[in-house]
Amino acid sequence: MNIKITGTGSYVPNVIKKNEDFLQSEFLNADGSAFKQNNEVIIEKFKAITGIGERRYADTNQVTSDLGFIAAQKAIADANIDPEKLDYIIVASNYGDVKHENTQCDTVPSMASRIKHNLGIKNPSCVAYDLLFGCPGWVQAMIHAHAFMKSGIAKKCLVIGAETLSRVVDPSDRDSMIYSDGAGATILEISENERGILSHEAASHTFEESQYIYFGETYDTQSSSDTRYIKMLGRKIYEFALNNVPLAMKSCLEKSGTDIKDLKKIFIHQANEKMDEAILERFYKLYGMETPENIMPMCINELGNSSVATVPTLFDMVIKENYKKHNLNKGDIVMFASVGAGMNINAIMYQY
Repeated sequence: MNIKITGTGSYVPNVIKKNEDFLQSEFLNADGSAFKQNNEVIIEKFKAITGIGERRYADTNQVTSDLGFIAAQKAIADANIDPEKLDYIIVASNYGDVKHENTQCDTVPSMASRIKHNLGIKNPSCVAYDLLFGCPGWVQAMIHAHAFMKSGIAKKCLVIGAETLSRVVDPSDRDSMIYSDGAGATILEISENERGILSHEAASHTFEESQYIYFGETYDTQSSSDTRYIKMLGRKIYEFALNNVPLAMKSCLEKSGTDIKDLKKIFIHQANEKMDEAILERFYKLYGMETPENIMPMCINELGNSSVATVPTLFDMVIKENYKKHNLNKGDIVMFASVGAGMNINAIMYQY
């Protein structure tokens, strides 16, 4: 029994937020002190490290489940299936629905329940639930769906990654420039002929690393608000990712029985361009190789970091739009890989 992606869909929001739009921001250090550099220098350094030139934000009338619903519609249409035949809808998200100019996270009912409702699915046997696994959530939801289908309790699954991180950022934190909004979705079905998912790997590092990404107070010490925002320890995350992600990728590759030279593309979570490049460099060095050219599609320059949505969105754009001259042919072997809050790591080997 093989598990194959038969449909993909993504939603890239319409609102474009460029780097220069942050020139008037009042960025502060974690202790509330001002930076010595002006915003032009801060933004220039930010762009050089992260690769981000602009990002996308949801319209003011949209919430996370709306983005996920649109991506799901596209994936269902692409797979040409009856949504009533879905056995599971699994939605990876971190903060639920957060309305514009309202920092309260709303997760009841779940994103999956809301999306199932919006899709008009009446079948109660279609089980809908959310998965909280940080940025690697969509990859982990794919692993969940794969397990259900391998066990025989599901034949068709809809897996969605959707997030509106722009609603939970601290405007006084320069890291707020990293985050964006978006959604990506996939339909998984059983295939007797094509191989699909070949292997997967996952790990949770929580002994010292659990608080590398967390919800914390604003850096603005003059503020009396008790609102919490997404925060991260950037240097620690960078070091953690470089030390651990390549090893997880190697384990996943070897479980699949694939020769590394047969790997055509690596779809890695769009967190930080320099970090992603360094991860791949270390991964290939484990095999005594240089990183092949054109193996890693990147959309972070235009779309920013939309957390759980980055990998499925990028995959959808490559196979449908030949994004930045990246493309796949039937039979090509690819890897999905991600790292994020938890700290969690995962990877999937997949034959297209």
